[in-house]
Amino acid sequence: MTYQFTNSSWISFAEQMRRFLRRNLNWFLVGGLALLLLQDIFGTHGVLAMRRTQQQAAQIRKEINQLDTENKKLLDRVKALKTDPATIERIAREENGLARPGEYIFKNQPRHGEGAGEPPAKR
Repeated sequence: MTYQFTNSSWISFAEQMRRFLRRNLNWFLVGGLALLLLQDIFGTHGVLAMRRTQQQAAQIRKEINQLDTENKKLLDRVKALKTDPATIERIAREENGLARPGEYIFKNQPRHGEGAGEPPAKR
């Protein structure tokens, strides 16, 4: 079976399409606008994604500031360890138990109930 189209059938189809588009053009525009609006809000680069990214950036900036502060403290300590004789002596005495010639080191053990360690074992 073959179809033969005449000029009159194409004209009527074209006229039907024109009428359909004229009747429904507003609905197509509203639907398209709604889709664009949804994409702008919920899309991968939409408003919600942008807010989430801004919050992550603020959190990272906060972490960077904390690390900068910690880094400054560590640099100050390194400088003191390299140049300050009092700091070097304090660490040598406290952590390594060193003393100057002629000095004696007395170590006291904590009494029962006063210690910073574990409580005495029960017998």
